[in-house]
Amino acid sequence: MPGFAMSDFSMSGPSLRRLDPERYRRRVQLLAEMAEAQSLRTRVALRRARMDRLREIIAERKRIA
Repeated sequence: MPGFAMSDFSMSGPSLRRLDPERYRRRVQLLAEMAEAQSLRTRVALRRARMDRLREIIAERKRIA
């Protein structure tokens, strides 16, 4: 799954200024939560890959011994 950058969701110029303050605040909060979720998925995937590799190493050592 490809990642995303905050710039993928950003609005520019006058269209951003047309949002009312509450809607703008909710939008910024949503984008922050989406970025945090993506970061968490990345960390979990790295941790899972590390654990899988450790399991492979342990299993290999057991086969050799």
